Amino acid sequence: MNYKLLSLFFFITAIGFSQDFEITGKIVDSSKIPLQSATVYAEKVKDSSLVTYTITEKDGSFLLKGTTDADKVNFYVSYTGFVPYKKVIEIEPKKNLGNIQLQVMDNALEEVNIVSSRPPITVKKDTLEFNAESFNTRQDANLEDLMKKLPGVEVDTDGNITVNGKPVSRILVNGKEFFGNDPKIATKNLPKEIISKVQVTDTKTKSEEFTGKAGNPDDKTINIQLKEDKNKGYFARATAGGGSDERYELSGIGNIFKDKMRLSVLASSNNINSSGFSFDEVFDMMGRNARSINFNSNGSFGINGVSYGNSGGITKSETAGINYTNEWENDIEFNGDYFFGRNDTETRTKIERENILPDSRYFVNSLRESNLQNDSHRASARFEIEFDTLTRLSISPRFNANLGTSIRNREEETLDAGKELQNSTVTREMEDLESLNFSNNIDFIRRFGARGSYLQFEFNTSLNRQKNDNFYYSESLFVNDAGQNQEFQDQYINEDRKENTIETEIAKRSVLADKLFLDVKYELATSKSTNTRNVYETENGAYTKFNEFLSNSFQVHSYIHTPNAGLNYEGEKWRVHSEIGLLSTTLKTDNFMEDVTFDNTYNNVYVDASVRYNPERSRGIYLGYSTSADVPSIRQLQPVEDRTNPLNIVVGNPELEPAFNQRFRFNYRNFDFATRSGIFSYLNLNFTDNRVVAVSQVNEDFVRRTTYSNVDGVINANLGGSYSKSSKKDAREFRYRLSFNGGYNRNVGFINAVKYNSDQFSVSPGIQFTYAIEDVFEITPGYRFDYNDISYDINRERDQSYANQTLSLEATSYWPKNVVFGHDISFNKYGNVSPGFDNTAFLWNVSLGYQFLKDKATLKVKVYDLLDQNVDTRRIVGDDYIQDVNNLILKRYAMLSFTYKISSFGGGQAPQKRGGARFIRM
Repeated sequence: MNYKLLSLFFFITAIGFSQDFEITGKIVDSSKIPLQSATVYAEKVKDSSLVTYTITEKDGSFLLKGTTDADKVNFYVSYTGFVPYKKVIEIEPKKNLGNIQLQVMDNALEEVNIVSSRPPITVKKDTLEFNAESFNTRQDANLEDLMKKLPGVEVDTDGNITVNGKPVSRILVNGKEFFGNDPKIATKNLPKEIISKVQVTDTKTKSEEFTGKAGNPDDKTINIQLKEDKNKGYFARATAGGGSDERYELSGIGNIFKDKMRLSVLASSNNINSSGFSFDEVFDMMGRNARSINFNSNGSFGINGVSYGNSGGITKSETAGINYTNEWENDIEFNGDYFFGRNDTETRTKIERENILPDSRYFVNSLRESNLQNDSHRASARFEIEFDTLTRLSISPRFNANLGTSIRNREEETLDAGKELQNSTVTREMEDLESLNFSNNIDFIRRFGARGSYLQFEFNTSLNRQKNDNFYYSESLFVNDAGQNQEFQDQYINEDRKENTIETEIAKRSVLADKLFLDVKYELATSKSTNTRNVYETENGAYTKFNEFLSNSFQVHSYIHTPNAGLNYEGEKWRVHSEIGLLSTTLKTDNFMEDVTFDNTYNNVYVDASVRYNPERSRGIYLGYSTSADVPSIRQLQPVEDRTNPLNIVVGNPELEPAFNQRFRFNYRNFDFATRSGIFSYLNLNFTDNRVVAVSQVNEDFVRRTTYSNVDGVINANLGGSYSKSSKKDAREFRYRLSFNGGYNRNVGFINAVKYNSDQFSVSPGIQFTYAIEDVFEITPGYRFDYNDISYDINRERDQSYANQTLSLEATSYWPKNVVFGHDISFNKYGNVSPGFDNTAFLWNVSLGYQFLKDKATLKVKVYDLLDQNVDTRRIVGDDYIQDVNNLILKRYAMLSFTYKISSFGGGQAPQKRGGARFIRM
């Protein structure tokens, strides 16, 4: 051990002898025309390891900054279509190379073998490409570990990815989805050893890819290109663990690759609120997500539409899934998957709520317990057929089914302003749930004439049905001056909800000039929703007495017509999008039991316009404006009382109108490759008229009766930004990120039927640092401060302001060799929690793992909530209430787990040096 400590000392000390350097110059072609976005980089002479890199500016200039302990470096310049440039340079503090002229590759020249190092970054027309071999990671690294090394790429503690400030919504493998639409399954499970390139592009739909239409530059897609010799074979990983408090985890995932065919299977079972597939190298399934089980979150999760633990509490889950992708020579492509999920969730929630009326206030305390057992089935497929180079048809069916049973108990009491009891209720419910959904998308495209012209027909259908059988019992006590009054409810409630939706879109694009298009489109969305609710009272021990007052059969038809036309310009720097038309919404409601019908049409101007300016690839400005309409839900429209909570009776309003929204959006992004720094800022404004809000009235027994109404003048605004920077000196890397978010909300609502306005201001600055020494350790501290101020135009006593704080620390060491020691710590302090609730939470997860059998096996000990101090407490501020909530969550447990990996790939080529040497034939 002393020898290892001494080695570590000399390793860290040696870093101090590194020297800083700057190399400047300008890249031009043979005509002295500057070459923008050429890759300039330096490698060590002795082992070809990457030292630093950058991208040339618009004028061809570059600034290559770095730190190295080497005396000389190999200096490279790479640009698509040009002969690579190489020169050995002696390290000096500052060196100017002047103009560097690149020669065009000419295939007519006599064949010559040119050996060059593959550049770490390649900038193509619409793709930013990273060479995986250029970025050093530990031997057993996965895709997420690799992406954390890429410039401009950030991966947060929950696994969410951004590239130069833009979110990544999809991850593809060789151009195909990997296990549906969950990027985290790919990032946590794909080993870095099989990855050749990481390609970043604007997110495009399949239709946009086929027609060549510009994608969404504010959202990114990452495509993982596998090594050719690794695209035939398999890899798999399995984990088994057991621990204290009867906690356990079992999981496995396997993948088979063969050219364009890929088969993936996964399965898991655990009772630690985990999906089972986010294999974290430090914490396994406990993962970094464990930190989110505190004030703001409950540890729920979801995979491809199958959710687990989304009601809070503790979930035992069992999951299994299979995904198959293939492409055949006759231009037919198929992707299909099936997921099964079973969960058993236990919840317990304590609530203390202060209800504020215009001239008084009262208090409600409640304790709610539930147990939900649910089976979920989800299957989806995608068929694509290209009849020829101009015609494509895709069909995408999807099916979901949920079958479950829920048992719910609630105890609740209401106190007046003097904390005297006014009423109380105890309820018991047992409910069987059945939910079925089928949807299908048919998309037909025919390209014709000039490049960019096409005709598109899209047809979407959705069939939904939900059935509930609920046995409901309640005992309510009302206290007043006359004494006490007790009421009982013993009911069987059968509810059947159906919603069928059809959406049709016909679009035609015509080319008016180079990069200028005329788009004409018609959209029709029609929806039919039916809700039949039958309530039966107990009579002679059986539920045979039909309650007409609480029963209803209600139907809603909505039709939204949107004919529109617009001009679109899709240039290299400027992109202008404009659509204007009519947004016509027809809402028809039928109350069959009372034979009452409402039929109204609402017309608004439809606008969707935006302007985007990108003077450089890494810098851009966006400004957009759009309108939309939101149709009220059937619950908000149905004029029948819901008395499942005797102290809070809810009834709909069939005369509601659709809400009309106007949205303004602005953002600015800039990333500088030379300094590895980036800035992002945004401003979003949303104005809503006819928003649907709740209108409640409280009677003398403190029973609340709620219905709905439309209001105007609702405003939501938020602005913010972030600045990030990274620097690397040999094995040392330092990154930091500063962020700021602010918001303003103008809400309009009713307090005891009295209309009010409220204004809420919030600011949330944050900072995060990361310091790492390659293969030794990595540490990431962070801090966030949230401040809120709320004021009302009535009852100023409700005004309040409070601050919440979060301090976090991640630390992982990879020394000595084969030992991984990790800490994940967070401390939360909430300034708005009432007495009686914990206002602090301290969560410390720790893990110690040992890798052996050539890194194929890992034995690990981990402890969740080491100090047993984690809580889930939060304050919710509503329109007319302040509510403190405490939820049941996972508590401390320790676990011993074993993980084993296997893999086999075809090819068997000799390993290459770092940087990936290649041969270019001329």
